[in-house]
Amino acid sequence: MSVLELDLQVATQDTSNLPSQTQLEEWVQVALPTMGDEFEVTIRIVDIEESQSLNHEYRGKDKPTNVLSFPFEAPPGLDLPLLGDLIICRQIVESEAKEQEKPVFNHWAHLVIHGILHLRGYDHIDDDDAEEMESMEIDLLKIFSIPNPYLINE
Repeated sequence: MSVLELDLQVATQDTSNLPSQTQLEEWVQVALPTMGDEFEVTIRIVDIEESQSLNHEYRGKDKPTNVLSFPFEAPPGLDLPLLGDLIICRQIVESEAKEQEKPVFNHWAHLVIHGILHLRGYDHIDDDDAEEMESMEIDLLKIFSIPNPYLINE
């Protein structure tokens, strides 16, 4: 198992009903490679204003989003265990879970795993990449007995 150092930053006004440091660490850990590497990850839980500001500044989209991932790119010759940062918007997670009729902590787990896969270089820009990434997410969520997040409730 990989060694993880998780820096949790809670920058939201409402801290009720947030996942614990331990839950976040468990969700991050399953999405890391299983070899004994060291990884440092920051998860910053924010409100809508900060999410929207960062999404606008870095992605050119003037709206809040559920998760932003910022992979760390070390300069040549510098070997650090920093994987990167995840910015997760509390209100978006909660509203999406409600809309999708999912337990909120299942949605938190999904977005953390999704974000870590982005930090590891996975993406969903084209259909093949999306299928690979979604398949990984589904398999990793099964570890926590969380059902496929891509199934639509009918």
